[in-house]
Amino acid sequence: MADLVKELISGVVNTVLQEILKKTTGRATTKRKRRKTRPAATTTAARKATSAKPKPARKQVSKRRTAAGRSRQRRS
Repeated sequence: MADLVKELISGVVNTVLQEILKKTTGRATTKRKRRKTRPAATTTAARKATSAKPKPARKQVSKRRTAAGRSRQRRS
């Protein structure tokens, strides 16, 4: 009986640990980092060399920050 309880508890603890560890592994890079690390093919110097016609600038739209975005900003 004691073995059964011990096995049950260890199984629950293992699954909980796996769930916790699964959530913390996938850290995405921030938008700023993604903007900085741009491949050389997309820079303005590369575009001038290929003489592609640039697109007109887009009108800026205010973007409401989500609750997740606010908490992410607070953490950093």
